[in-house]
Amino acid sequence: MDFAALYKSKLTTPEEAVKVVKSGDWVDYGWCTGTPNALDKALAARMDELENVNFRGGVLMRRPAIFDVPDVADKLTWNSWHMSGIERKACMEGFGFYSALRYSELPRWYRENVGRINVTMIQVAPMDAQGWFSFGPQASHLKAVCEASDVVIVEVNKYMPRCLGLYEEAIHVSEVDMIVENDEPMPQMGGGAAPTAVDEAVAKLIVEEIPNGACLQLGIGGMPNTVGAMIAESDLKDLGVHTEMYVDAFVDIAKAGKINGSKKAIDTGKQVFAFGAGTQKLYDYVNNNPECMSAPVSYTNDARTIAQIDNFISINNIVDVDLFGQMNAESAGIKQISGAGGQLDFVLGAYLSKGGKSFICCSSTFKKKDGTLESRIRPTLETGSVVTDARPCAHWFVTEYGKVNLKGLTAWQRAEALISVAHPDFREQLIKDAEKMRLWRRSNKR
Repeated sequence: MDFAALYKSKLTTPEEAVKVVKSGDWVDYGWCTGTPNALDKALAARMDELENVNFRGGVLMRRPAIFDVPDVADKLTWNSWHMSGIERKACMEGFGFYSALRYSELPRWYRENVGRINVTMIQVAPMDAQGWFSFGPQASHLKAVCEASDVVIVEVNKYMPRCLGLYEEAIHVSEVDMIVENDEPMPQMGGGAAPTAVDEAVAKLIVEEIPNGACLQLGIGGMPNTVGAMIAESDLKDLGVHTEMYVDAFVDIAKAGKINGSKKAIDTGKQVFAFGAGTQKLYDYVNNNPECMSAPVSYTNDARTIAQIDNFISINNIVDVDLFGQMNAESAGIKQISGAGGQLDFVLGAYLSKGGKSFICCSSTFKKKDGTLESRIRPTLETGSVVTDARPCAHWFVTEYGKVNLKGLTAWQRAEALISVAHPDFREQLIKDAEKMRLWRRSNKR
């Protein structure tokens, strides 16, 4: 087969490609750095001809042009698998909604539950000599999306890194219906602000629990980033990576000579991830790097996969926790701010790992708009808040005031442990709340 000729026969303009979209269609916009750009702009230009178009995507790093069409809420709905700040604004504007699902379930859901997708538009890396387009740093669930689609349109971008993997990390030109070309630099996701004293205190408590040869999973946020920075400067060695999201911290740890994956029982020597986003440093590092393995999220986040890796260390953030040990990582009351993602999968998988530990961390307090402090450890979660990690699942919990192992504790022990790492200004009130809730024994330490 002449792949170059096949490519040429399917090449078209963004304006021509988006003509396949009809009113009432379901259109998949891929994921994170794979969200289309030229196709998005072309589709936005003809949205006045359409109505009730339903989009799926997640972790947006740029505001799509379709979000800015007139009367947007009458024209479309955006259905997010995991929300970024851009998508939170879409919810506030009345056309964005969160789709609740464990991230690991996405490939199966697309194959078994979605029915059909009318059109899929995704960014890919340039075609190789064998006719394959790499999905770049987001194998995630994209192969399953394409299989479920009536029409697949790829937007080829020379800046998209080519990420290697074992399966479902690419799509063949024979499986694509239309091709457009648009070279646009990759969106950048930096490490955020400099670490705070709280970030550093929490990170120190976690890093001292990590043994040589451990396998790491880091979530998104200042604290996991700070943990990564400390690991890069530590004496740890022979570390591995098996994570949902690949972030800049892993590049720093690898370049510091800490990562070789030699102790991993599976995927030995490989840094495995479902998707990635960061600075140009990350995109350059994963490009054609045989040490990095892009894999479907149904593999990376499966607790059964994670359980096969000894000394698995999972590190994630939450918004708040109540005295029952219910942990919320995705909402502020009824306001959805992120998503379930894979946190629960890694909490469960790390505990199943021989020597494994999951760490859920947060600052003990946060500052309200009026400048007052409020505890992240609450008697009960705020009305409407979502339970991301159910209380039987929690393992280690860490604030700047200490770390506690919650696994298997009875109700009064759990309340005592959580209060022991709360901000001192809130402990007495939390004890009173625990007493009212019958979670406090008279013999508990005060």
